[in-house]
Amino acid sequence: MSQKIDQLSVKARNKMYADYVSNISPKSRMWPSMLIAFVVGGAICMVGQGLVLLFGYWFPGYTPDQIGGLAASTLIIIASILTGFGIYDKFGTFAGAGALVPITGFSNGVTAAAMEHRKEGIVFGTCANMFKIAGPVIVFGVAMSMLVGLIYWVISLFV
Repeated sequence: MSQKIDQLSVKARNKMYADYVSNISPKSRMWPSMLIAFVVGGAICMVGQGLVLLFGYWFPGYTPDQIGGLAASTLIIIASILTGFGIYDKFGTFAGAGALVPITGFSNGVTAAAMEHRKEGIVFGTCANMFKIAGPVIVFGVAMSMLVGLIYWVISLFV
């Protein structure tokens, strides 16, 4: 009987705690946040497309792959510079998931980690720690690329 009372009091205490947390937690603004993320992510992609068009105009002899590489490199450099000046963090706070467009978000992650550990030296600080956040992304990307390539190769044997 005592065990039932203890279980009941634990459930009541958990319910009271859940109510307390619900009352003091800030309310989520999910729909406005999703709209801002969508617009900002789209704007970053539009800037990338604008760079592709601009570089295509400036360098007419370049191939589409070379122009895409220039545009991607430019976005990476811009995101790294903005991270260095602390602007990208404020931008990310406003934009939410929209600031995580793969190229700029990846650049921000690597640059922020490198800056955080720069006092420990170039090799053991900056270089060793800059891929702590981005490293799993690289490993997962390479592993998935290999898996998709293997599946494509197996399918091509039978088709």
